[in-house]
Amino acid sequence: MLQSTLSEDNELYFYTIKYKLFEESLCKAEMRYLFNTVTDNKFFFSRTYISPSRSAFLKQCISVIYKANSLDNIVQQILHNNLSYEKFKVCYINHEDNNIPFEERKKTEYLIGYNINGFADVHNPEVLLGITKIDNMWIFGELENNNSAWKEHNNKPYSYCNALDVRLARSLANIAASNDLNSKLVDPCCGIGTVVIEALSMGLNIKGYELNKYIAENANKNLEFFNYETVIENKDMHTLTERFDCAIVDLPYGLFSATTLNDQLSIMKTTRRIADRAIFITLEDMEAHIKDCGFTLVDKFCAAKGTFKRIINICA
Repeated sequence: MLQSTLSEDNELYFYTIKYKLFEESLCKAEMRYLFNTVTDNKFFFSRTYISPSRSAFLKQCISVIYKANSLDNIVQQILHNNLSYEKFKVCYINHEDNNIPFEERKKTEYLIGYNINGFADVHNPEVLLGITKIDNMWIFGELENNNSAWKEHNNKPYSYCNALDVRLARSLANIAASNDLNSKLVDPCCGIGTVVIEALSMGLNIKGYELNKYIAENANKNLEFFNYETVIENKDMHTLTERFDCAIVDLPYGLFSATTLNDQLSIMKTTRRIADRAIFITLEDMEAHIKDCGFTLVDKFCAAKGTFKRIINICA
């Protein structure tokens, strides 16, 4: 008996993720806020669609068309529905739960592709189709890979050694917006604009402010370099009156200019005034100070850049 195609109200997506050991806590936090799911595997199912290119950690997404307990049943569904594509390519998705040899992958891809109506084009496909097996269940659907375009942001013309890593900045923007692409975000101490660039590249609504005029100018030059709107202003955050849904604050820590605890507390207090939620990036544990400034700490984890560790404090 054929298993039916998933209904529109029952859409299912299969994701694979990839991260290095020191990035595990950051990746899992991002997945929690994007998908409201916790996984110890490097793959998961979700009813929520998010383009894998939005995250530095999402690797692939299969929009599931068929699922079955055998490969033969998948083929039967393809034939039963007279499934057709033009210029398609079938890819077997290896993952930690079912990593099969090359020859077996190729046989599976051929079997699926042979039974699809249309013209296969393995060199310049317009449509990618994915097939894989999870816990004795086969799934098949349209495949989307992470295009990794965000990696180009490592090549911005102006940068500083203490700036946030691009992968970290991208994750923080995702955590801040979660699934609300209309969220009003702000980076009130934006420096060279790393977080702003990542947010803009995902179509998020963000503004940036930088007290140092020279750095603000270079930050906007970075935005121009990637053809983004120059949304960074040379402005003291303490003068802001606009209200935001979430602020992303890489708290100044005095590596290149004098920063006192009072300066840091002042930044946190102003953040409380201008934002409903906040993500504070700190070098040391400032949980008590964060709470004293009126925030509730809802999540906390460490992110590393080589030997340089930062504490990520997610607050409401």
